[in-house]
Amino acid sequence: MMRIALLEDELPQMQLLVATLETMTVAGYENTSCEQFTDGEMLRTALRTDSFDLLILDWNVPGLDGLELLRWLRDYRRLTVPVIMLSARGAERDVAEALSAGANDYVIKPFRPIELVARVKRFRTPQETAKGWVETIGEWKFFHESATVIRAGLPPQLFTLSEREFSLAIALFRNLGRVVSRFYLLEATNQDARSSSTRILDNQIFKVRRKLSLETNGLQLQTIYGQGYRLAPSHAAEPDADS
Repeated sequence: MMRIALLEDELPQMQLLVATLETMTVAGYENTSCEQFTDGEMLRTALRTDSFDLLILDWNVPGLDGLELLRWLRDYRRLTVPVIMLSARGAERDVAEALSAGANDYVIKPFRPIELVARVKRFRTPQETAKGWVETIGEWKFFHESATVIRAGLPPQLFTLSEREFSLAIALFRNLGRVVSRFYLLEATNQDARSSSTRILDNQIFKVRRKLSLETNGLQLQTIYGQGYRLAPSHAAEPDADS
């Protein structure tokens, strides 16, 4: 499941975006979920407690505009989530300003659906090539084909997980230091976020914590009340104050 946050205040544009992204295969993902926001402040509030795989931001929206939100993401929150700016502002200086602020790509309206999907594909690894994919996050290597994890060291540590535990671990490590919601983790592990019980996810979290010896390896997996979970280095595991 690829989760994309869309910031767009014009209904026809939003409908076209959703139809384009949810009905076409994006980066090999069988399902693409689009969360819709018409106001920059609404999206900023969501980003404090939730995570997305990609943000597509219109520049001119009510409240906090797309460029201001982008600067907040990069300069204050230090979030590295990929961002595509989508705007009718096509002047060279506007494009340069957005890219300098941290946008990964810039698309000028009216967008061309096939081209937009191709641009989105750049930010995710295709599912069809993922089996032999090795993903490195710090000292940890994740082997997708075998659902195994190796932590560098003398000697290296080898961990074997179930497929669901592996997907859960990857979702947590990709968001190291950030709170991720239960909804996000359930979708990342292909579980029904509407019917799965909290206890099931808690049990899976417990298994990942134990099997990867997280605390022994300097990581703390916390439950953040009312928000979700956060994996962070032990010395930085205390929750941050949002602003």
